[in-house]
Amino acid sequence: MTTSSNIATNVSELARLKTLHNGTKEQLTFSDAEFERRLAGLRQIMAAKSLDAVILTSYHGIKYYSDFLYTTFGRNYALVVTAKNSTTVTANIDAGMPWRTSYGENIVYTDWKRDNFYYGLQEALKRDGVKASRIGVEDDFLPGLTRQKIQDTFAGATLLDVSQDAMRQRMIKSAEEIEVIKHGARIGDLGGEAIKAAIREGISEYEVALIGTEAMVHEIAKTFPHREVRDTWVWFQSGINTDGAHNWATTRKLQRGDILSLNCFPMTSGYYTALERTLFLGEPDARSLELWNVNVEVHKRGLELIKPGAVCKDIAAELNEIYIAHGLLPNRTFGYGHSFGVLSHYYGREAGLELREDIDTVLEPGMVVSMEPMITIMDGEPGAGGYREHDILVINEDNTVENITKFGFGPENNIIDA
Repeated sequence: MTTSSNIATNVSELARLKTLHNGTKEQLTFSDAEFERRLAGLRQIMAAKSLDAVILTSYHGIKYYSDFLYTTFGRNYALVVTAKNSTTVTANIDAGMPWRTSYGENIVYTDWKRDNFYYGLQEALKRDGVKASRIGVEDDFLPGLTRQKIQDTFAGATLLDVSQDAMRQRMIKSAEEIEVIKHGARIGDLGGEAIKAAIREGISEYEVALIGTEAMVHEIAKTFPHREVRDTWVWFQSGINTDGAHNWATTRKLQRGDILSLNCFPMTSGYYTALERTLFLGEPDARSLELWNVNVEVHKRGLELIKPGAVCKDIAAELNEIYIAHGLLPNRTFGYGHSFGVLSHYYGREAGLELREDIDTVLEPGMVVSMEPMITIMDGEPGAGGYREHDILVINEDNTVENITKFGFGPENNIIDA
């Protein structure tokens, strides 16, 4: 272990691990008390499973418990949690940034020997005097080869999954988390307004997307000036490109009569929020208007159904009946909503809190969920395109439900003059 550069004449003499307390700790997204609350919850999981340590390797796991969001670029990252401490294990290419931007300690591993990352995991446990016989890992986000390497590194230990327990902990948001999520919803609305103002015939999807992204990024930087600015994006789709919810913007130019889909995703310190709306450039035809209004009907009813004590699968079942009445159930494309928190298009998913027919989770205070019905009509059929709306709802401690999305939806709000 070294705290400074040694004079070396060849690579074999370079340190395997480093301590890089470069600069000073920066202001984190949440208070120290909030991170201690989270770690205490993880240690309760450890105690219930008789674990000596947990090695978290996912973006969302490390971010949730330390505030550090890594950039993998082909390297491994971890957060090692014991009964005493939490320690990020990060690559030398990031230098002192992980330590500055995380809660807890940090070990830096170098590239000079291939298995230095695993050596760093060993060092983290050694520092705390832990000889682990049972180690928690995240099997939902742990490649098989990496898991085997961890097993080989701790040959006498049993690896047990903690991903589902950690997910359930993340499903209940604290007041500090909800405050960040509310800012994200507000910023998504600002992005939506910028997009709506930019829509015109002849502009390309990607140009509209850039306008929305820029508006949100500036507001994120203003609202969270002490945190890194990253990962915010927009999916803006038109015409046939609206058929899928996750279709990226293209060079297609908007035309009069197009169905449009506005999708803003502000990322505030690793926390995902979203605004999604159907729009039309010019008056929609009769069938398009009919389909749009059916989806709005489902959306409105869904907003009413989200309340404490409601069961996810029951919400889905009731909303299905509306589509069945209109002969549109086969046109559904995904579940009716999901949880929010540490989430992005490349990490995180609190799958136990989705509004689907196979989820029996009961809604309770502290949960944050979306209502986002969508149907797709295939190309060549009357009203072709994808129709969806999306609001975010917070279930408060007093059992009230707050819709934190303020951007208007439906034909009365989102027909754009061509």
